[in-house]
Amino acid sequence: MTRATIEDVGGGPHSWEELVTAALLGTDRRPAVGPPGELLDAAATQTLRRRAGLVPAVAAERPSAAPPDERPELPDAARRRLALLLADRSAPAHAGGRRGSAPDLGELLPQWLALANERGLRAPAALLPTLLDAARARTDVRPQALAFAGPRGVWLAGLNPEWRFALRGGSGSALLPDPKDTASVQLLWDEGLFAERVALLGAVRADDPDAARALLATSWATERAEDRLLFLDSLRAGLSTADEPFLEQALADRSRNVRATAAELLSALPASALAGRMAARAASCVSLDRTGDEAVISVEAPHECDAAMQRDGVVPRPPTGRGERSWWLGQLVESAPLGTWPRRLGGRTVAAIVALPVADDWGDELHAAWCRAAVRQRDPEWARALLGAPAAPPGEGAGTASLAERAKLLSVLAEPERADWVARFISAHGLSEAFQLLGVCVVPWAEALGRAVVDALEIARDAGSYPWSFSGVMGLAERCLDPAEAGRLEGLTATPPEGEGASPGAGGYWAEAFQRLVATLRLRETMHTELTP
Repeated sequence: MTRATIEDVGGGPHSWEELVTAALLGTDRRPAVGPPGELLDAAATQTLRRRAGLVPAVAAERPSAAPPDERPELPDAARRRLALLLADRSAPAHAGGRRGSAPDLGELLPQWLALANERGLRAPAALLPTLLDAARARTDVRPQALAFAGPRGVWLAGLNPEWRFALRGGSGSALLPDPKDTASVQLLWDEGLFAERVALLGAVRADDPDAARALLATSWATERAEDRLLFLDSLRAGLSTADEPFLEQALADRSRNVRATAAELLSALPASALAGRMAARAASCVSLDRTGDEAVISVEAPHECDAAMQRDGVVPRPPTGRGERSWWLGQLVESAPLGTWPRRLGGRTVAAIVALPVADDWGDELHAAWCRAAVRQRDPEWARALLGAPAAPPGEGAGTASLAERAKLLSVLAEPERADWVARFISAHGLSEAFQLLGVCVVPWAEALGRAVVDALEIARDAGSYPWSFSGVMGLAERCLDPAEAGRLEGLTATPPEGEGASPGAGGYWAEAFQRLVATLRLRETMHTELTP
């Protein structure tokens, strides 16, 4: 509605502003308005005139209908569970740092969304606003929440500025054309939002890598640098030698980040020309020295970073605290095919190469570069050798002692081997350094890994320490242990007797923590059942 002017509706003997002023100051100070009774009569008259002066505004255009979502509906029990999880997402922290024995529903929301998406179920329309609010507040659930919200969630986000993130970050995969519909694909590529174009390129790449590369080439020269970088990153999926010509051209890109990404992708192709150039450079820096009683690896780091090296992705300026020559050496070695080294170092096996001593304290730099190469080239043989034996004390024997490097190397191994390695590491060293390694293990944890974690927690409890030192691992166990383990854990929910030297009250805290663990596992099992149509 809009308000007409006073002239349109008749100003009367006194304007509205005069009446308001007289009411605020008093009729004694504004006698021209009259006594109080006349003021009220005049105000009532003006109020009626003002209301009568409202004229209808032009109606806004009706929003288009929400697009269809053909996915099956949630079972009733799962819908009620989702409402509870969303309602609990912003619950306040527990007083005094104690979490109690009840499951943390907010921590289970990402897992619930992942399960619902795996089953291809549709989000209830009535819960879409709350779901989008949760995605707005929590970036950790956003991808799963937007996938679950589907096309109707994207449509609804267009009606509320607070949800505009869904238009940028939502893949909108349900709205993407068939990758084989070339006309529709080209139209969306030319006119779509950036997030839609990223999702489209990924979908076409999964269906036909050559078609995706050709699609990218149509607009590559006119894309912004930050967009070229993200589009180029999509070539990681299904990377092959067919991508080499495109990536070689990208080595001349005006953006340094684009050039570096192109070089990284080419170095992941051992047969590429760039990998060959890097192999030659790296081999000239690393050799086998047999002059002593035992063979050692000798290292002569580069003395300059020339233009050709920079074109191939070597960054000339090191980070603060790094020397130039070691910085250049690391980049050359990590970009060289790992097959270079058995030939260069006397035909030795990978394990024997990793075990060789390295002269002049270059060992850490060389091994770290090999770790990066093993991860980039997804080479399990090198990953095993660089991981070393799980029972060996960190820093002793062959392999890397860095937990960050070990976590990345573990991601190269097959899931069962990865879980077995971490289980044996925990059995030998406990949980104090295991958190980062557990993070790369597949959920739910394999039986042996779950047993190793629980056994280590039980040992910590029996030692009388407080459970807060293991809160991160306990939280992982709540989300990652197989729910079938709940029955085996019942015996740990009782309060243990306090031994000599135990921290006061620690037994009660441990009992509470294990009660919460068991309750969470049982709830996860129930969630699985509820999400099964």
